[in-house]
Amino acid sequence: MSSIPIDIPASFVPAVAISVGQPGSEARFVDAANPMPVRLAHGATPAPLAGTASASTQVGPFLPELDRPIHLSLSGSWTGRVRLLRSTDGGATREPLTLAGAAWASFTANANEVVAEESVAGASYYLDLAITAGTIAYRVAQ
Repeated sequence: MSSIPIDIPASFVPAVAISVGQPGSEARFVDAANPMPVRLAHGATPAPLAGTASASTQVGPFLPELDRPIHLSLSGSWTGRVRLLRSTDGGATREPLTLAGAAWASFTANANEVVAEESVAGASYYLDLAITAGTIAYRVAQ
């Protein structure tokens, strides 16, 4: 029984609910156990920033789609440091990522993880590769 009172002049409330189903099957009410089968529409996936390096360099830009996770993959046999840099002025200024004032997205070993999610139109990402030995394969993608 509903805890919502029915006031006069209405003596009833029509049962209205959203439901979904597959062709040839019964519809099911939408609730926490049976959510709407939808997802956010995104534009074209941006081209990944990918390659290999055996010397120190900066590579980029990676131009992310807004409100989607950015993944960084580092692999190979290498030593050194890799930092993800962000720019909001077309690459003229490239700043390392921080979290609560501490370095973020800075690596000294292979990695495969989400490093950021962008919400500012026009922001771009770069990798600062400070390689002291070996060859690293990198990939920044969504």
